[in-house]
Amino acid sequence: MKKLFVTSLLLFSVIGALACPSAIVSGKLTANGRPLLWKNRDTGDQNNRVERKIATKGKYEFIAVFDSRDYKDSAAWLGFNEKGFAIMNTASYNLNNDNVKEKDMDKEGVVMKKALEECVTVDDFEALLKKLKKPLGVEANFGVIDAQGNGAYFETGNYTYLKYDLKDAPDGILTRTNYSYSGRTDEGYGYIREKNERHLLAKHITARDFTPAVFTEELSRTFYHSKLDKDFTYSGEKWIVDQDFIPRRISTATMVIEGVLPGEDPTLTTMWIGLGYVPCSEIRPVWLGEGGLPAELTGSGPKRHSKLSDETQKRKEEIFSIRRGNGEHYINLSKLYNVEGTGYCQILIPKNMETYRKGYEELARRREALKQKNIR
Repeated sequence: MKKLFVTSLLLFSVIGALACPSAIVSGKLTANGRPLLWKNRDTGDQNNRVERKIATKGKYEFIAVFDSRDYKDSAAWLGFNEKGFAIMNTASYNLNNDNVKEKDMDKEGVVMKKALEECVTVDDFEALLKKLKKPLGVEANFGVIDAQGNGAYFETGNYTYLKYDLKDAPDGILTRTNYSYSGRTDEGYGYIREKNERHLLAKHITARDFTPAVFTEELSRTFYHSKLDKDFTYSGEKWIVDQDFIPRRISTATMVIEGVLPGEDPTLTTMWIGLGYVPCSEIRPVWLGEGGLPAELTGSGPKRHSKLSDETQKRKEEIFSIRRGNGEHYINLSKLYNVEGTGYCQILIPKNMETYRKGYEELARRREALKQKNIR
């Protein structure tokens, strides 16, 4: 019985480590007409990094998020390529019902890296899923967008998939957490977190004013709980339990890929990313090409850690400061939000909004430079 109990705990920890809220937003709902692809990543590897991969024969150049411990850069967890194709995933736990061995699973990152190397459109990704050798070794909701403004989730198991097209979404947005709509009823995870997400996004769907900051500065830093119907963010409480909020103790990145308008140069695709425990993270813009990837996001040193992620994780130690017993499950909310206005979120959100302002200025310069280049 004790062995079974320990095994169950270990299984729960693995499942929890792979949970991620996500969304795909049509350009019809965004402030500038460009589609968005968002993922709040939760993982057991607490240091993520961003790397640029140069094009080789028959493959596209791309930028992607990797685990620090993945020394061969074999698995990409979100990214975009020179053609404006972008991809991410959330783990699903209610699709597969087969005998594929555990050692042959968890290939989602491998599939996504291959997609970044080879795909231009949403249709290309569907064709890739069809041609790859089965079983795929995956159980996931793959979210993709392309430079033509298309988007879709592919709920994908070892042998089959089901596509959910953004064009068919009645309100212009698709969301997924850690279950698949086409999977077994009431299995999987993230039901409460998806309701949190939908609640927080409702006003932006009505206003059609989506920006990347809606996700990185609002959703990823808000402690609203749909089951309790309470927003703890500015509640004044010092300690709360880390359970079913969008940001979690194991959240390691908030990432938005902002696509381009149809006909616009796909190299203007932008990743807005905050590494580390997301309420304490600083946002950086990322582009392909010269000077587009800040060095502090890339891996360095023997452990290939991102400098910015390490800095964020130091702040996290103050948020989860109890070391004994079940202390790791308690958030010191007053370190993030307090009446004095000195919480990390209260300091970082205005700073990040300034980063967005400067980032869009740089994006405008890049757009103008490409325009002048084409004129010549």
